[in-house]
Amino acid sequence: MKLIYKLSLIFTVLACFFSSCEDQLTQYPITKRVADNFYSNETDIESAVMGVYAALQSNNLYGLYVPAIGEVPSDNSWEEVPANDGGIFGQLDEFTSIPINGIFGRIWQQSYIGIQRANVVLNRIDAISFTDDAVKKARKGEMQFIRALLYFNMVRIWGDVPLVTKETTNPNDFFGQTRTPVADVYAQIEKDLTDAIANLPEAPSDPGRAVKGSAQTLLGKVYLTQGKYSDAKTQLQAVVNSSLYKLLPNVSDVFSIDNENNEEIIFSVQFASGVNGSSEGSNAFSQFSPSGTVASAKGHDLPTHELYNLYSDQDLRKGVYLDVTDIGTPYLKKLTPNLTNSSDGGSDWVVLRYADVVLMLAEVDNQLNNTSTAIDLLNSIRTRAGLQNTTAASKDDVDKAIQLERRLELVGEGHRWFDLVRRGEAISTMNAYFNSTGKNITIDQHDLLFPVPQTVIDTDPVITQNTGY
Repeated sequence: MKLIYKLSLIFTVLACFFSSCEDQLTQYPITKRVADNFYSNETDIESAVMGVYAALQSNNLYGLYVPAIGEVPSDNSWEEVPANDGGIFGQLDEFTSIPINGIFGRIWQQSYIGIQRANVVLNRIDAISFTDDAVKKARKGEMQFIRALLYFNMVRIWGDVPLVTKETTNPNDFFGQTRTPVADVYAQIEKDLTDAIANLPEAPSDPGRAVKGSAQTLLGKVYLTQGKYSDAKTQLQAVVNSSLYKLLPNVSDVFSIDNENNEEIIFSVQFASGVNGSSEGSNAFSQFSPSGTVASAKGHDLPTHELYNLYSDQDLRKGVYLDVTDIGTPYLKKLTPNLTNSSDGGSDWVVLRYADVVLMLAEVDNQLNNTSTAIDLLNSIRTRAGLQNTTAASKDDVDKAIQLERRLELVGEGHRWFDLVRRGEAISTMNAYFNSTGKNITIDQHDLLFPVPQTVIDTDPVITQNTGY
């Protein structure tokens, strides 16, 4: 059931208190009197928790923009018509992003809406009695996980960002707050995820809720991003040792809309077609489809020809994870279309899955000189894909093989750009890619972060712009 993603009637009535104008750093607050009256029992808190999950569904986050920003700037993806939608995706593709690009403003705004909602719950839940204390503990863990996820996205997109971990009852309290250093933001992310691991159950009470494995996986990714390999191994190995997740035997089952929330899925944002006035679906499929193939297709975030050609004919993922149109244009097949309403797709957006855990753990083990273990982990992914074991043997070659496998396995899921940046390979890889495709584009250090939205700077001048924008 997708119930946890539907806002209750009472939450809808109060939505004006949770919404944010585009020019605000944080959303308009609930007044103290209204908030105190509303958050008086377990039902109220559960409605507020649903609101935090609902924030993830927005096009401004996992409905469209966050997956795109993790792929479009990379060599995995290209824009069929860069001028579509005012060029906001095309700027990502061609590294011409400007501070008024709506993608950045919307991700920033919606992230802080979600963070504020999580802060409200975390600020008030301790004072509320629950029928089952284990449920109360789980809800705290879910809010800690989602807050960490949002800050992790933001710190990778912009670097320093204002860190707000308290409920905002007066937005004026946060005007004049400068951007918090990356190291401090990461410290808070690590704390939230550590606390979430202690609070979350191993199995969800409803499909789509964060669980302990979600927090462990994300914390492993956070550590890996910072080069903390031993810490990353501890978290990722715990996910493996839990025996709660596995690689599904058939690649065709992983993203099947009839098999969502399967044993390979660790955390996904839930979508459903034909529900609640078609307000619970996603338009990612149409946006990420080649022009003319389906209604409202925009040709955003298409797999590159170079990436498609990396799949051998023996690779079972070819034709399942991605395919080509009749005229040879590659497109992603991890989303299922709604043939009657292109903006109401039912495919969940997978944020964390076990194949990513296996490949991250392989990378970590290789970095820790456990290369034979890394090879075994890598081969488990290749075997599922119908491929022979890797011929890579040296540490460097195994590392390259793992990164290639990440491209082939995780295509379109929003990882590639961030992989290149965390490994210090974005500039060299992208410049080589542009040169090979004949594009007169060269990127440098400033392109590794994106522009802070101009609306944010206009609202609060102490928020500084990233270098080069």
